[in-house]
Order: sequence, then structure tokens, then C-alpha cells
Amino acid sequence: MQRYTKTAMLLHWLTALLIIAAFFLGLTMVDIHGITPTKLKYYSWHKWLGVTVLGVAAIRLLWRKANKPPPPLASIPAWQHKVADGMHYLLYFFIFAVPISGYLYSYAAGVPVVYLGLVQLPAIIEPNAELKPILKTVHYVLTMTMAAAVVAHALAALKHHFVDRDITLKRMLP
Repeated sequence: MQRYTKTAMLLHWLTALLIIAAFFLGLTMVDIHGITPTKLKYYSWHKWLGVTVLGVAAIRLLWRKANKPPPPLASIPAWQHKVADGMHYLLYFFIFAVPISGYLYSYAAGVPVVYLGLVQLPAIIEPNAELKPILKTVHYVLTMTMAAAVVAHALAALKHHFVDRDITLKRMLP
């Protein structure tokens, strides 16, 4: 098999869209001064996206464990395969670490996470004034590092498509 399964493609692109939406919503919401209804709404939506990313990531990881990806292209040097594997592990780390750090930050700040405005998720830590700024920084640094990794991943795919003219990108396109 040279292509990813339709399910793998769906989970990949859904994850990408959710992460991009959460990223830009996060940038927008923190630029709103003061506490406004719009800012509070954006924070809720941002949290919902983060929880959804976690759920989709869990499904994606289970799918990946049960369904092997296509074999590496023989035309690509071994070192590039190693870099790509490392990048994929790094991206999976961020896909879990960023929402978890946001979840912890929210509870350290004393603000519950209520998914879709319906289900309050359990507080696994108590409000903590000392931990709050640390978790805020961790969430920010992880997010910005993930953004850089996502851009590098996308640029590598485009390089394979337009410069190398191989099927790397096509294997993940429907």
C-alpha cells in the first residue's frame, strides 16, 4: 500500500484543522483587553477545541497502532526517514501535551473546563496561584513550539511535492 487509509487521512486533516483553529482562536482571545463576553466565549471555544483535539488524537493513535502506515518511499534517503519519524513523534507529543497543559492551566487558574457548555470535566488539580503562571508559560511555549513544528512539517511535505516531485504529500491527500 502506497497511500494512507481514508480513516488515517480524515484523522490527520481533522487534527490539523482543529489545531489551526485553536491556535488562531487562542491568539485572538488573548489580544482582547479586559473580561468581555466575547473573550469568555472564545476561551470556552478554545477549550472545546483542545478537548476535541485530545479525543481525536487518542482515536488517531489507536488507529495508527492497529493500522500500519504505508512503507517509506525507497527514493527518499534514510536520514530523511529518520528525521520524518522524529518529527512525527514530536508532533504526537505536542498534540497531547498542548491541550493537557491548557487543561491544567485552566484548573490552576480556578476556571473549570465545561466541554460544549454541557459536561464539566474533572478537576485533576486544585486552583493554585503559584502553579498558574508556570502552567500558562508551559502552555504558551509548547503551543509556539508546536506551531513551529507544524510549519516545518507542512514545508517538508511541500518540498517533497514541488521540489522532489515524489508522492509523499499525495499519500495523505484524499
